[in-house]
Amino acid sequence: MNADTDAVAAVISRYQDAANRSDTDAVIALYTPDAVFMPQNSPPSVGIDAVRAAYAVMTQAITLDIRFTVAEVRQVAPDWAFLRSTSAGTVKLLANGQTVPEANQELFILQKLGGEWRIARYAFSVTTPAR
Repeated sequence: MNADTDAVAAVISRYQDAANRSDTDAVIALYTPDAVFMPQNSPPSVGIDAVRAAYAVMTQAITLDIRFTVAEVRQVAPDWAFLRSTSAGTVKLLANGQTVPEANQELFILQKLGGEWRIARYAFSVTTPAR
């Protein structure tokens, strides 16, 4: 890896930590203003305000304890890169206190703005086996 690809991977590490803390402000700080968040089985959240609202709803419903494993980082232009990862851990459902296994595959597209890499697009799908 080079300095840019290391920096891209570091963004996902910060994302992991902020998501595990249910820290919506810290998560949103990692996104671009025109971000798009595309969770499985949901319409996309387009723009930073919609992304913030989606995360606010999520943190009221669940808490995460997950770890990302970076599978691939590719810088495709001076200011654009993508990162492919998997994640695994648990999710606690706040409505009933139940903790269940969680596993996903993710694709992040990042853009360098003002010298900092930020998440421009994020899509994931569940890989946890059906119960």
